[in-house]
Amino acid sequence: MNHTEPHTPAPLSRRFSVAPMMDWTDRHCRFFLRRFSERALLYTEMVTTGALLHGDSARFLRHDPAEHPLALQLGGSVPAELAACARLAEQAGYDEINLNVGCPSDRVQNNLIGACLMAHPALVADCVKAMRDAVTTDVTVKHRIGINGRDSYAELCDFVGQIAEAGCRSFTVHARIAILEGLSPKENREVPPLRYEVAAALKRDFPDLEIILNGGIRTLDDCEAHLATFDGVMLGREAYHNPYLLAQVDQRLYGSERPVISRTQALLDMRPYIERHLQEGGSLHHVTRHVLGLAQGFPGARRFRQLLSVDIHKTPTPLALFEQAIDLLGGR
Repeated sequence: MNHTEPHTPAPLSRRFSVAPMMDWTDRHCRFFLRRFSERALLYTEMVTTGALLHGDSARFLRHDPAEHPLALQLGGSVPAELAACARLAEQAGYDEINLNVGCPSDRVQNNLIGACLMAHPALVADCVKAMRDAVTTDVTVKHRIGINGRDSYAELCDFVGQIAEAGCRSFTVHARIAILEGLSPKENREVPPLRYEVAAALKRDFPDLEIILNGGIRTLDDCEAHLATFDGVMLGREAYHNPYLLAQVDQRLYGSERPVISRTQALLDMRPYIERHLQEGGSLHHVTRHVLGLAQGFPGARRFRQLLSVDIHKTPTPLALFEQAIDLLGGR
């Protein structure tokens, strides 16, 4: 998948996706992850409607054609604003538009964004309907199994049922509740227990909907096991901290017969992209901070990380240092 070759995007499938993660799944990260899998669906960081409508929309929507299949995740709760943002996303060529109903941070709660919207299913349904009326691109929702004070299964079914009536067919379920007071976003990813059985009950009770499981999935063995129940799996932190896990996704989950790419080849494929980024005045660190997870289980892994996270800020010749890091991989 060399950048210079014309790129034909793989058809959109949600069988395996990489979650939207703030400060992590930026365009450089997505371009890097795409080296390993042609089929994985990649998500942007969450972009708020305010940022798109009143900020530098071109910067927020910017992506490389090689990143497809690609979904934009929006944060917001005003139907007309979400519809306007959906139109911008469609014009920018995104393959899916996803509404965030899962983020538990205080900052977004105050603006009625994220998990607190689970208490307002009728409003979420209005948001989904407004977006679907505005574009032909798929509109999907990512949500929790509940929030504190509204965590019964009946309330979850009411939420999903109302959104489905508004025309949404695909739901990505983070199988934890969100506790909206007293826990940080990080604690909200770890403290509330994972309850896969609740997500499985949703799939059983809404068999016609696409239900994607998210939360705590670590290996491709886990993925294969969950795919017996769910229509797809979404990985977050594990895909970021161990990006080489994606190298076998196409073979194991999509039946591809393409050879598995090496870590070395993936980084060699990044070189033209990095050269362009540097020519535009960018810093190599913008890109290499996302590749540190490749440094696992080989002699020199620690030095690899040090080169690309510490030494990179001190060198006048960033590309030479990048080559040095590739050499440390020893062809792996």
